[in-house]
Amino acid sequence: MKQLRCAIYTRKSTDEGLEQEFNSLDAQRASCEAYILSQAGEGWTLIPHHYDDGGWSGGTMERPALKSLLKAISEGRIDVVVVYKVDRLTRSLMDFARIVEQFDAHGVSFVSVTQAFNTTSSMGRLTLNVLLSFAQFEREVTGERIRDKIAASKARGIWMGGNLPLGYDVKDRKLFIVEEEAELVRHIYSRYQELGSVLPLVKELDASGHRTKRWTSSKGNVLGGCRFSCGAIYHILGNRIYLGEIVHKGKAHKGEHPAIIDHDLFNAVQANLAANRVKRVKRKEKATASPLTGKLFDADNLPMRPTFGHGRGKRIYRYYVSETLLPVGQTAHSHNRKGERISASRLERVLSATLLPLLPTGSDTEAVFKAIARIRVKDTQMRVRLELTALLGEDEIDDDVLDRAQQIDATASIDGHHLVITIASTAVRRGSVLSTPDHIIDDCERRRLLADLVRKSHKLLARLNASPLHPAEHIGMTAPINEWGRQRVSIGLLAPDIQKMFLQGKAPPHITPDLLLSADIPMDWEEQRRMFSSESPPRRAGL
Repeated sequence: MKQLRCAIYTRKSTDEGLEQEFNSLDAQRASCEAYILSQAGEGWTLIPHHYDDGGWSGGTMERPALKSLLKAISEGRIDVVVVYKVDRLTRSLMDFARIVEQFDAHGVSFVSVTQAFNTTSSMGRLTLNVLLSFAQFEREVTGERIRDKIAASKARGIWMGGNLPLGYDVKDRKLFIVEEEAELVRHIYSRYQELGSVLPLVKELDASGHRTKRWTSSKGNVLGGCRFSCGAIYHILGNRIYLGEIVHKGKAHKGEHPAIIDHDLFNAVQANLAANRVKRVKRKEKATASPLTGKLFDADNLPMRPTFGHGRGKRIYRYYVSETLLPVGQTAHSHNRKGERISASRLERVLSATLLPLLPTGSDTEAVFKAIARIRVKDTQMRVRLELTALLGEDEIDDDVLDRAQQIDATASIDGHHLVITIASTAVRRGSVLSTPDHIIDDCERRRLLADLVRKSHKLLARLNASPLHPAEHIGMTAPINEWGRQRVSIGLLAPDIQKMFLQGKAPPHITPDLLLSADIPMDWEEQRRMFSSESPPRRAGL
């Protein structure tokens, strides 16, 4: 008799009661184990691994145990999935369709202990869909009921949880003043009125050693205790909780907690903020919008913020810069190299050109950026997560999108509601300073920069009276005075056919400006041709 390997999946929406010796997850597992034991005559055997999601909602696929279960199924280690009830697996019809599709693709059966049906028949699928429709309806009704309760409680001035504001602590769902912190809040309000700007206030607080509120969440996580940022100060200055009010959806209600700031000071601060806000908005209108704001992260998973600078003729240059390169209130720190600085226009052009074919016909660049959920830049690669719903055309399924994506990246995959794709781009150093950060460029940019290097090399040779095109001037030849010049002179002395290849944009993909400048170029033309052929990448200097 064939042995069927059975895995039990359990889930509980909240973590309430999970600390008990015998909790809801244990009860679900006990029922499933008993059912599997009753099917021992059919060859059912329980695998020892536990797939338990405690404190995870059934409305999302981003659950660690569920991901582990689906991975084990894809690896062929499970034959039957057993759950206590269908809604333990998911409460979403769309998610359930995806899960069952994966089950069918790997020949895995699905069993609910308390609801008898067979997923291999059309009637069984209909039963499942009906059950899940009610499960999804129950979830939505529960959500509405919770939202109504929160709204009613806040209207009565009751604190309903969240991040604790500086100056208060909580006990029995009631806020009470922590006098030491309250003094700091009053100091922040009064100093802002005196200074008239947030930035000098932030620097002053940092120099004095003041930090944000440090507190422990209900899950035991220690939060806060960081330096004050401009955003944190703006939040404190505009928070009506310090007036003794509770705000819900833009409407303020009289709270049960005491006030820290009086109305006169609060209103004066708001007037100051409004006056300064007009200036900031006018300044920002000069810069082009940055569509990747909040979606772009560097190799250390730190967010990359948009910034800009002015060049000649008041031209605006946009960048995405790691947080570590943007200290409080400043645009950049030249001596701080721990982070990334990427040209926004180049990055957006690479993403648009690469990802547009994945979207339905007629989509534009704006749709590409809306479809992006998250990007992580690491070395010369970008790992991009895209919303699947934005990529699906009419009558398309996930596999159609995946097929298109794998033509761009063979390792592309679907993870829950997202398509994950890796984009490889070439890195190049720009500028005369060696510490200038790398910029991501596409192939078009790479070919243009190689051609520019050849042209600039000939201009430099002409200034040094060393141009091979004007041998009569060689009597006044001078040598380059620095490393920057020596690197570029050798490019203009390459074999004519190699220079022509660079000028025509026909260089092999592995030849980049950065590699060309650092390569140890021989004087013999035949050696150069072998070096710059498509089969043999050039050696870097000193290697």
